[in-house]
Amino acid sequence: MNAPSQDRPVLGVLWMLATGLSFVVVNGIVRYLGTALPAPQSAFIRFAWGLLFLLPALRPVLRSGFGPRVWGLFALRGGLHTLAVILWFFAMARIPIAEVTAIGYLNPIMVTIGAALLFGEGFAWRRMLAIGVALIGALIVLRPGLREITPGHYAQLGAALVFGASYLVAKRLTQLAPAGVVVALMALTVTIGLAPFAAAVWQPVTLTQVLWLGGVAVFATLGHYCMMRAFACAPMTVTQPVTFLQLVWATLLGWLMFGEAVDPWVLVGGGLIIGAISYMTWRESRIKRRTTTPPVNATKG
Repeated sequence: MNAPSQDRPVLGVLWMLATGLSFVVVNGIVRYLGTALPAPQSAFIRFAWGLLFLLPALRPVLRSGFGPRVWGLFALRGGLHTLAVILWFFAMARIPIAEVTAIGYLNPIMVTIGAALLFGEGFAWRRMLAIGVALIGALIVLRPGLREITPGHYAQLGAALVFGASYLVAKRLTQLAPAGVVVALMALTVTIGLAPFAAAVWQPVTLTQVLWLGGVAVFATLGHYCMMRAFACAPMTVTQPVTFLQLVWATLLGWLMFGEAVDPWVLVGGGLIIGAISYMTWRESRIKRRTTTPPVNATKG
């Protein structure tokens, strides 16, 4: 009998390591490009590249017989993701890579809060405690009152909040459309959504900048692919803690390539956030296992 698809923890960890490295490369390229191009323009070029990769899959998607309500959800997700992407590109060019990464770990926390409020998933005391720990971690990263909180920090906090809202809409969409359709239409709607913002601030762009942003699209796509492979090989309780290494690599990249000081408080705060996320993931997997495992007698017959 074949082994269960999620019974390959070592391979799952390796795929998740590749995920983290891919996203760190994305961060590094955007940080390297800096503020030479306005955030909406950089984001538009990056998503235009991504849309180019997905063009073969779009024709059958656009012929899908979805109703107005589903198309409205696609448009809502596109609008939310457009705003989040602009905020992320703005923050990435202005604050250290490690801080962007640490604050970005708040995305799953925002999703958890939203799922409890919108989808009735509940607020068990353990979940509330984990959320509290994650928010303390965010305060440690930001340290308001002890240092200046810049527009880049506010932008990344906003990005985490809006990305969370986008993922909640995506969660609903996956119940109404195949996952591949959701991904393809996100690329299309975000590219369309970014176009007017990019046009309003458009500046001359070099071929080198366009190619670098193409690299962002390639490594972002690779990162998502590796993440899906990791989830297929091992439970999230195994792969989730590995994502903390992304913060370590981001810190090293910022220090070695951009001369950014290593801030131990960012590592501590990021560690608290990812620890809280890992606990929630472990806890949810146990609850799910308890509710889906059939009684002994039900397996006979």
